[in-house]
Amino acid sequence: MDVLTKNFSLYGKGFLGTVELTVYASVLALALGFVMASCRVSPVGSFRVLGTVWVTVLRNTPLTLLFFAVLLGLPRFGLVLPFQLFAVIALGCYTSSFICEALRSGINTVPKGQGEAARSLGMTFGQTLSTVVLPQAFRSVIPPVGSTLIALAKNSAIAGAFSVTELLGTYKTLSELGYNIIWTFVWIAIGYLIITLFISAVFNILEKRWGVAR
Repeated sequence: MDVLTKNFSLYGKGFLGTVELTVYASVLALALGFVMASCRVSPVGSFRVLGTVWVTVLRNTPLTLLFFAVLLGLPRFGLVLPFQLFAVIALGCYTSSFICEALRSGINTVPKGQGEAARSLGMTFGQTLSTVVLPQAFRSVIPPVGSTLIALAKNSAIAGAFSVTELLGTYKTLSELGYNIIWTFVWIAIGYLIITLFISAVFNILEKRWGVAR
């Protein structure tokens, strides 16, 4: 218990860092995932290729390697940003590929006849997708999207290795101060548990309100 009480500010700073990373990266992942899912089901061939390449490359690239590519590669092109923002970009882009596939699977559950009916009424692809398909698809993708964002919260631990303030990175300081490593990691694990349980609770509420009845 002394590990927590004597270093509460350090744990708190790391906890808030992880929360910020999770929130910002989640927003980016959801936005990019929506765009890429739209590309994947687009009638325009070049958009479908773009979505397919995005998902294939990012889903099959180790997240640590993606961190290296973003943090070391982008500055070579003159894009110099704070490490935390680089971490948000890496986490958000990586997770967006999984969000994209979750949304696409939800879109595929909507009967094709509904899209055809919308087009017969003169709706464009964008109107059909936004007003007819996605509202129905959203209901079926709540659980997988929630699971993906929980994974994102846990994946944020990698950012600590790249000088980003987050929860797992606190163990380095505490280890140097001579604290018991087991209790150090116990409190870190509890911090991640709080974050993931909160995300799970939010998506459970969404599922009960809008999810598809099983």
